[in-house]
Amino acid sequence: MAACFLAPVRTEQQILENSMLEDDPNSNSALVAPPADDPAGAKPRWGPQHKGAQELANLYSTGKRTQECICVGICIMLMAVNLFFLLMHLRLEKLSTIVVAAMCGIITADFASGAVHWGADTWGSVDLPIVGKNFIRPFREHHIDPTSITRHDFIETNGDNFMLSIPFLGYMVWHFISSSEAEVQRSFWWSCYLFLLAIFVAMTNQIHKWSHTYFGLPGWVVWLQEHHVILPRRHHRIHHVAPHETYFCITTGWLNWPLEKISFWPGLEAIIECCTGCKPRADDLKWAQRRS
Repeated sequence: MAACFLAPVRTEQQILENSMLEDDPNSNSALVAPPADDPAGAKPRWGPQHKGAQELANLYSTGKRTQECICVGICIMLMAVNLFFLLMHLRLEKLSTIVVAAMCGIITADFASGAVHWGADTWGSVDLPIVGKNFIRPFREHHIDPTSITRHDFIETNGDNFMLSIPFLGYMVWHFISSSEAEVQRSFWWSCYLFLLAIFVAMTNQIHKWSHTYFGLPGWVVWLQEHHVILPRRHHRIHHVAPHETYFCITTGWLNWPLEKISFWPGLEAIIECCTGCKPRADDLKWAQRRS
């Protein structure tokens, strides 16, 4: 039983056979074997030449770009304002409490990234009004062209995550402005927790992008990955083993192994499927099969 518990989630062979070789610079376009009656009929299994990936990429709209630009601008402004308030109210005698609160914020961000990632990967459809093309579409594209994220600029990569952080950061600004010094000090640990939660939520997709970038990363990013401070490349490859049903946490990845061992996500999927009849990852599979 111990051996089963400690066994790797995916073997090296499974990773090689069922995920895209992202560290191969040759277009990353693995081919599905052609049918016997059509030797020339090989189609891309993954990568930028996959028909489904191209269709999904073309759904990125001007309106979506505008939303992302606005959210990034507002979020960066709120980050700067809150950092100013935090430094102004910082008391070094509370440092140990601040460190614990900050660590809890990072762990919460990792779990939140897993919950959002699991929800968008597993349920819903690109055809849903508003949500489908704007928020589910990138998840579908990413599974059939994982390195597409490395070709996205800062705005497209991070716009949605910055949007998610705005309510937390906005609340913090209101709290600092409307509260007395005594009230700010009493809840300073909570402010540190929220700030680190918001920062790591905002940066999750940038960290995710780095986990798919095998060339030209800054040395400090590689160091953080190798020491598992942020999501490592090798660790995230486990999620990209088809059918993409595990290791959903993509901020630090710290929670992936324990959540896998207690069957957290499969348990939720079983409950939802039993209650609704909806099959997990049905829409994801549909797009993966749209090769021509």
